[in-house]
Amino acid sequence: MTQETFPTWPDTAAQLVNVAAGRAPADTIIQGGIWVNVHTRETLPDHDIAIVAGRIAFVGPDARHCRGAQTRIIEAKGRYMIPGLCDGHMHIESGMLTPAEFARAVIPHGTTSMFTDPHEIANVLGLEGVRMMHDEALMQPINIFTQMPSCAPSAPGMETTGFEISEKDVAEAMQWPGIVGLGEMMNFPGVSNANPQMLAEMAATQRAGKTVGGHYASPDLGPAFAAYVAGGAADDHEGTCEADAIARMRQGMRSMIRLGSAWYDVESQITAITEKGLDSRNMILCTDDCHSGTLVNDGHMNRVVRHAIECGCDPLVALQMATINTATHFGLEREIGSITPGRRADVILTSDLKKLPVEVVIARGQIVARGGACLVDCPHYDWPTHARQTVNMASDLNRDDFTIAAPQGANGVTANVIGVVENQAPTKALQFELPVTEGRVQATGEVCQIALVERHRATGGVVNAFVSGFGYDGAMAMASTVAHDSHHMIVVGTDADQMALAANRLRAVGGGITIFRDGAELALVELPIAGLMSDSPAAEVAAATDAMMRAMRACGCKLNNAYMQHSLLALVVIPELRISDLGLVDVRTFEFTDVIVS
Repeated sequence: MTQETFPTWPDTAAQLVNVAAGRAPADTIIQGGIWVNVHTRETLPDHDIAIVAGRIAFVGPDARHCRGAQTRIIEAKGRYMIPGLCDGHMHIESGMLTPAEFARAVIPHGTTSMFTDPHEIANVLGLEGVRMMHDEALMQPINIFTQMPSCAPSAPGMETTGFEISEKDVAEAMQWPGIVGLGEMMNFPGVSNANPQMLAEMAATQRAGKTVGGHYASPDLGPAFAAYVAGGAADDHEGTCEADAIARMRQGMRSMIRLGSAWYDVESQITAITEKGLDSRNMILCTDDCHSGTLVNDGHMNRVVRHAIECGCDPLVALQMATINTATHFGLEREIGSITPGRRADVILTSDLKKLPVEVVIARGQIVARGGACLVDCPHYDWPTHARQTVNMASDLNRDDFTIAAPQGANGVTANVIGVVENQAPTKALQFELPVTEGRVQATGEVCQIALVERHRATGGVVNAFVSGFGYDGAMAMASTVAHDSHHMIVVGTDADQMALAANRLRAVGGGITIFRDGAELALVELPIAGLMSDSPAAEVAAATDAMMRAMRACGCKLNNAYMQHSLLALVVIPELRISDLGLVDVRTFEFTDVIVS
């Protein structure tokens, strides 16, 4: 599918010039607002904005000379006119929605530009899946820029994916109209060790004049970090503390600080600006991962900006971090990120810069949302059948598939256990003493069993281990085909029978999330596209997600947005312990480790 891109500034320059000079009428004038200028960090009252061909032609105290008989007038009524918000790093698939439905969910919250890395679908459907996401993104009434995924698999040799992305694929994608750079380079040990494929992907991106996304998940800020920066990554979103943010900015990277559904990394890092006084131009706000419930009920980038302000950030600085800083990072500051001539006419009207109510949203010169309601169509891509049939298990499973055998004659064992950390992506490497019954190691107390079920090639493989931190009680299990980044099926439970029921249910429906307790299904979120997304309306998916979260709580889980922790337990590029289809991975050393220690 060939998509038409938005007309360029040069293509529309004559119209812009003539409107600005008063020789031609504007399509639209936003009248009588407070101009929030993110270039100068000023608020300028009693200003107008004249728009033509979806771009800003004029900003000044009086745009009457741009007015014609057919010019549409939008009364700002003294409200702040701020640029449409930009998400500098995110994954649409984490919303459980297709690009169209994701757009529909975030438009009312004032997000008009997103920089998305579809590496989730890349692991399931390869380059074809990336192209489908890219094409649907270009169909939307807001700006969705795509970063070509860099790492499928995320850590070669540590996991098996449905498809792999090569340096040839990266070079090809750099020519697509909506590609603005390389997605997060997750194989940070590979870069630090000068892996030829990783360096080739980064080189292809740089030679195309585009931005290399980073992912340095290690706390080691010594030579390994220096080597990673030297490889070419331009940003990083994996920091969790002030020292991480400072280290990245000092080395010429942009520190992207995230507030997702469960990643609360803004408060601990924004102090580099608010307390240490570093230059805020090098810090960017983003979400990384937000599920549909958060998007529909709580917000998107408006939520992140508000949170940054609550953490002590000046509102104008917070807005810069979600607009012009992001645009500049991707070389698009002449296109988006500010209310200035030539830029796309992406504007939010709000009555309060701190509380940031999103009252009117204008994208490309058109009113797209008002009072929390999306007013525009978000076209859907025609997803093919094979993109909806991706759960390829060899057969149904039973309780024996979820057995962890104890050493001969043992009454108890010491086991390595993945420790979930609330509101953070990293886990802890823990050890617990676990009992043995009839030759099986038993999950007990705060420890549950975790399994990764192979679902790409129907091998019948099941890898079992242990996890703690969810707080589940009773006989239950939760299964999901969202298992970053390989996206096999991940199952967590307290009972082998329930784990089998949950896994088989997802095989039957073709992907999604389900929770079973005492033989009954408590909740189901169907995700038929690649086992990752639904093309149902965002509100419906959000309602199903809310029911799933309630079911988790009913099973004893009290963590905030624990689904996100569940989905990342197979992400073998974030320390400390993870599970893959090949075994239990110690990400501190990038080596496999035994489940049973002794």
